[in-house]
Amino acid sequence: MSDTERELGMGLDIGTSRIVLARRVQGKFDFQAQLNAFVTIPFSKLTHKVLKKEGVPHKVRGGEIVIYGNESPRFAELFHVETRRPMLNGVVNPGEPDSLELIRHIVTILVGGEHKLGCKLCYSLPAPRLDACEDRQYHDAAVRQLLSEFGFELRSIDEGLAVVFGELEASNYTGVGISFGGGMCNVCLAYLSIPVVSFSLPKAGDYVDASAAAATGEVATRVRGLKEQSFALNGKVPDKIQRALTVYYGDMMRSLVGAMREAFSETRRLPKLDRPVPIVLSGGSALPEGFREHFESLLKDGEFPIAVSEVTLAPEPLNSTAKGALMAALTDM
Repeated sequence: MSDTERELGMGLDIGTSRIVLARRVQGKFDFQAQLNAFVTIPFSKLTHKVLKKEGVPHKVRGGEIVIYGNESPRFAELFHVETRRPMLNGVVNPGEPDSLELIRHIVTILVGGEHKLGCKLCYSLPAPRLDACEDRQYHDAAVRQLLSEFGFELRSIDEGLAVVFGELEASNYTGVGISFGGGMCNVCLAYLSIPVVSFSLPKAGDYVDASAAAATGEVATRVRGLKEQSFALNGKVPDKIQRALTVYYGDMMRSLVGAMREAFSETRRLPKLDRPVPIVLSGGSALPEGFREHFESLLKDGEFPIAVSEVTLAPEPLNSTAKGALMAALTDM
């Protein structure tokens, strides 16, 4: 990649479960991702030496080794422990004192260690929660400070609006973008690229995993792995984990559809739309087979405040937010 291409701009999706970087390379979108997770193992000089030789991202902290990024689930499985997260419910995890340092390490893997003076970067933020129970001001300030240390020219964008920017060009950026993430579901109704209603709900993939794990006596890491490998919303529940996942996926989607009905009905700024608008679904929690169909059936089960033309799944659901953030960096900065 040439220096010129690097300087054009970047989009960064700072999600609870994954951090995704988007660039334009020779006219095409290029995505790189790392899990926003870590695990600790006991320190030994030999282990530290071997991890360095193998190129496994890690740091030494007191009497332990912290392994972060994509390698963390493998070591969690080996040691039968849960991976831990620098973020919780879409924002910096207050229960992890080194959370910002770990996010910095993971971002460095993606963007490189060199100084990015003058390079434009747009990063995602969770929208305000519908219940207004949490202030995202600290998260925004902390992440902005962290990214500014790389030398970036910065702008932030709500995650749902980023999905609109990334996936709804064909409708002139009019419609609903939804990101079903790990910590939060983010929703944005936009009209001609202008956000009209934007909110988040702290009931997403981690809620599904933790609830299904508690119901079945499993650890959440194992449930998450099984979900990503073979789970489908097709009415078939061959075992107790699949049954529990089906129950809690349904609860998550019903909660979000109910929140959308409430938010879209109550806003006084809802534009008078002259035609039905599309809804696009994205995020890792939208990946199971049958998810789109199940969500669409819930939308049709009762009155909805706006007319919907279609419900689609983004072509690359894991990259939609980063793609939209990149579009914002290239066009609006």
